[in-house]
Amino acid sequence: MEDDAISELRATAHPVRLRMLSLLTGAALSAAELARELDITQANASYHLRTLAKAGQVEVAATETVRGGRAKKYRYPKPQKADKQPRRSVTPDAEFRQYLEAVHRELVRRAAHRVDGRGISSDAEVWLTPEVWRRARDLVSEASMLVHNEALRPHAAGSVHVNFQAELFQLRDERDDVRGEQ
Repeated sequence: MEDDAISELRATAHPVRLRMLSLLTGAALSAAELARELDITQANASYHLRTLAKAGQVEVAATETVRGGRAKKYRYPKPQKADKQPRRSVTPDAEFRQYLEAVHRELVRRAAHRVDGRGISSDAEVWLTPEVWRRARDLVSEASMLVHNEALRPHAAGSVHVNFQAELFQLRDERDDVRGEQ
């Protein structure tokens, strides 16, 4: 199970693949369609799709005939409710850090395309009761499922292009780290 989690992190720890996952949330797209949307070569798009598929991050949603050949259309699977997802073992810090660095670079890229200053930004390192922590996780999970389940095809009529990003996790008490060093 740990190897699966590491493979998933490695697969998603790349800016192009993060963008692909976002695009594949709203519609099943082929490598050619992704290449056009991301302004990369079709070969490059195919390579990244294979990497994501191998890690189980995308699935083949359909196959269609294009100019006498077969083109696979991939889709990012619909998210499951957080408490229904399989528990993963903790991945090595280096793998998680690589993933977070890719997410950070992608957030910086997206922020450069903001329409205006409106939006929600929140950063907190706080202590909460277990009940409040569980409620906060449930609310963000619900919002994440809404965004993913209602995502539309890129540039769909009547749609707006948005960023939705959340990373919630419980922290170790740093005092425990200090006590362990003594």
